[in-house]
Amino acid sequence: MPLPDHLLLSDLLRRQVRCDAGHEHGVGALAWMHPPVHRLLGWISKPSSFGSKRLAWRLNQLRGLGELELFVQGEGADTDQLTVERLPTLIDAALVGQQGQVLGSVADAAVELSSGRILHYLVARSDPRLPGSSRWRLTPDRLLDQQPGQVVTALSQLDELPLARASVRQEFLRRSRRWRDQIGEETSRLRDQFQDVGGRFEERLEGWLEEPDGLNPPRRSPSVDGPEAWESWGGEPNPDSSRYEPPGDRRSRARPDPRQSPGLARDQDSEEDPWV
Repeated sequence: MPLPDHLLLSDLLRRQVRCDAGHEHGVGALAWMHPPVHRLLGWISKPSSFGSKRLAWRLNQLRGLGELELFVQGEGADTDQLTVERLPTLIDAALVGQQGQVLGSVADAAVELSSGRILHYLVARSDPRLPGSSRWRLTPDRLLDQQPGQVVTALSQLDELPLARASVRQEFLRRSRRWRDQIGEETSRLRDQFQDVGGRFEERLEGWLEEPDGLNPPRRSPSVDGPEAWESWGGEPNPDSSRYEPPGDRRSRARPDPRQSPGLARDQDSEEDPWV
């Protein structure tokens, strides 16, 4: 398998080292780096589970990359565990923020294989050995100071760094935050639409209330006491009476109704007709 342009340090350390003679030399155990210039020089492998012997491999010895193996050319330099422990490294160093609080730890690094230059570090908030934990990308220019086991930055929290790999929890939190922002934007948009519709309705209502009356006002029904009432009934008003009688029931006031006063009607008839 041809070599890629960039490679994570963790992918380099977890593979078995195999030389061009076909011998296995153990799995990578530690990075061999030069922290002041952020450059990876090589890595250290552990040939056996027992003993303090270690082998140092230069980065330019790497010739191929398999699924579980690294193919190298030449032989590794013999060293021991005590010497390896004195090698400077930023891996597993504590990341200190602006206020002096520990934000996480440096868990990994992205390396350019042609030159060994470290492009960026990967920072973990919790134990980096936990599978599926989140990683934030930290570029070397964000580092203010380097000390054994500690790097100092001007960060106040890890969320200020770009997220390189999200855990299940972090992905859920990020999606929840995005959904909350989308719901907030949608609610704000609907509120603006309702306010716009309400404003237009209010303007139309005010314009309708301010319009003058039409040229033809509604006709009023004639009053029962006015002359229009008598014209509608076909008669003349009686100035001496507050009430009026319909034309059909109008009777002569000189001759009373015999049904109302029967005795009086008989007296008047007897006076008019002397033969009765």
